[in-house]
Amino acid sequence: MPDRAVKQPILVPVDFSVASEAALLKAFELAECLKVRVVVLHVVHDPVDMPGYYTNMVKKKRFARMQDAARVMLDAFIKKFRKKYSTRKRLKRAERMLVIGLPVTRILQVAEKIDASMVIMGSRGMTGFKHLMLGSVAERVVQLSPQPVLVVKALDEEEERSANAARQSAKDA
Repeated sequence: MPDRAVKQPILVPVDFSVASEAALLKAFELAECLKVRVVVLHVVHDPVDMPGYYTNMVKKKRFARMQDAARVMLDAFIKKFRKKYSTRKRLKRAERMLVIGLPVTRILQVAEKIDASMVIMGSRGMTGFKHLMLGSVAERVVQLSPQPVLVVKALDEEEERSANAARQSAKDA
């Protein structure tokens, strides 16, 4: 009989950033190997320091509720990801969840509710004063989660160009 842990999904909280895309890509790589499903989660949180984030990000329509704007943004994020990584087999079966609340709390609650085998999330890798002031959702989830947490750091544009140049040099050699 197969191990129960093998059937547990991977939870991927996203905030539509490049870091979230990197985490989602890593989650699908693992999901294909482990033959498990991926649950893509977005926590609707309109922080005091960025009021109107969702309605400002969705330019085509005016929404009465943040959840409606967030759902459109989540759908667009997944659609863009599917187009970019169309060869990922499990991508078509990815589940989407949208919840409202404080990101750390809701990520931990959803991970427990769906009995996630692990949480994979992106990190912007802020350091110094910015990190001290803003904190890190990924860091708090790592500290508090009973499930394993994999944090994927996204490269910024300059690091990405350097990495691509290094890969090309290696191929040419």
